[in-house]
Amino acid sequence: MSRLILAPMEGLADDILRGVLTRAGRYDWCVTEFVRVTGTVLPRKSFTRVSPELLAGARTAAGTPVRVQLMGSDPACLAENAARLAELAPAGIDLNFGCPAPLVNRHRGGAALLDEPELLHDIAAAVRAAVPPGLTFSAKMRLGIDDTARALDCARALADGGAQELVVHARTKSDGYRPQVRWEWVARIREAVAVPVIANGEVWNVAGWRAIRAATGCPDVMLGRGAVADPFLVERIRGARDEHADADDWRELQPLIADFWSQVQQKVAPRHAPGRLKQWLGLLRRNHADAEALWRRVREARTAAEIDAALAATPAAAR
Repeated sequence: MSRLILAPMEGLADDILRGVLTRAGRYDWCVTEFVRVTGTVLPRKSFTRVSPELLAGARTAAGTPVRVQLMGSDPACLAENAARLAELAPAGIDLNFGCPAPLVNRHRGGAALLDEPELLHDIAAAVRAAVPPGLTFSAKMRLGIDDTARALDCARALADGGAQELVVHARTKSDGYRPQVRWEWVARIREAVAVPVIANGEVWNVAGWRAIRAATGCPDVMLGRGAVADPFLVERIRGARDEHADADDWRELQPLIADFWSQVQQKVAPRHAPGRLKQWLGLLRRNHADAEALWRRVREARTAAEIDAALAATPAAAR
């Protein structure tokens, strides 16, 4: 059976949403948003802030193992921070060579390094040497910056440097999140390296999961925005639910939405809390008409009280 992994999604899937999504479905593991490493060894709180799960056995409340992702460009500094992180016993350490955000890339982070396979190798080798042999070490990459010319070189560099698994997002940095994906290049990478390759990119439903596996030859798939838009997608793939969302699914989502909203209010400033719920509902409405209706009710809300009123007005049949 396919291993299914919940993707690191910067600005979207923090510990709260990870907790909710791993309650809704059985993932083999999940990966945090990145911890940015620049020039210093970070204190423990920098890691536990991004992954509070480190204080609870490196698992979400539902028991899903949590790998912590690091991002940076200096091999020695990344290695020192990986060693510090390893002291907290994460379920694994992942390196980010996939983030396409311009601000991140301007500071030599994420996908900006995909023209430098030699540097990728040095980073991977330094991190591998710095962490215990039994600690799983993986890396996530895109296919390149503007084209795929160095995709195979980058993948080989990471694998040869010691990454035990590669997650390959089937777009270049310049592709951003446009619908077009290049699954055929994931297949080429899988054939070029001797470590497991996990396919990632544009899987929104069970048909997409079947398609990416067929196109790449990869048995394992990482789910990103598709899992946020349909929290039960992982269970549909596992055959535990119907392939398409229905009214019963929406009713089951109500306590998860309520729990998410409650936790968000405890974590973020009041002025930011409504935006977090709107963000999630904006994706949920791809699959649920009731989510569309709820999103319309909350989209102009600016306060927690307004959100509470909108949630309370959700029709009983949808709760």
